[in-house]
Amino acid sequence: MTRMSGQPDNELVQVASLREFFRESVGVAMESNKLTAEHETSHYVVNLLTLFARAEAFHDPADDTPGRKPLALMLSDALEAPTPAECQFALQRLGDISLFIAGFFAADLQRSVVDLDYYISMGGGAYSSLSMQSHKTIRGRTFAGIFAELGEKFHRFVDVLNDVRDQAGSASDKDVLRLYEVWLKTGSERAARLLRRQGIHPLSTPGTTLAH
Repeated sequence: MTRMSGQPDNELVQVASLREFFRESVGVAMESNKLTAEHETSHYVVNLLTLFARAEAFHDPADDTPGRKPLALMLSDALEAPTPAECQFALQRLGDISLFIAGFFAADLQRSVVDLDYYISMGGGAYSSLSMQSHKTIRGRTFAGIFAELGEKFHRFVDVLNDVRDQAGSASDKDVLRLYEVWLKTGSERAARLLRRQGIHPLSTPGTTLAH
């Protein structure tokens, strides 16, 4: 049994399998966002959500510092890794955490020093770099296509994860403004769609004004 983010404490969603719940939710969200991806890539995202449903998955056992390591330090760890395998592990963790935070905690990022587009840039870049490095090993070549697709479509998967966690309810003025900021910075199709539901129609090119 699990409680979805944003629900009252007395409202629980009972599921037989957390992985199955995420599989169905990701499938529906991908269809809603008109995102097509290889089965292996969507399966990777489902496994990622299942893993990060446990809070301890955020903590790197090799890191004794409290809290989550900043993305810039995670990138530094990857660049300074003594072996290719350690570099690839660090890049994968950077991509995974960036995707999960950007997808599930996008609203919280507005109170952070860094914004959503920073996570998209760091995460997408990490996966793209990882896809190129993965070709160097037999095992890596199995996942190279997955990481390449995640790097290319990172912002689209962020939209998908946003839909997975979203709860029904009307948006406040602050929510609408935040959606517009996300659309303006990232060109998010999901943000544009949600704005249209509020009667606000962003023009075709991010950076222009809104049409009402």
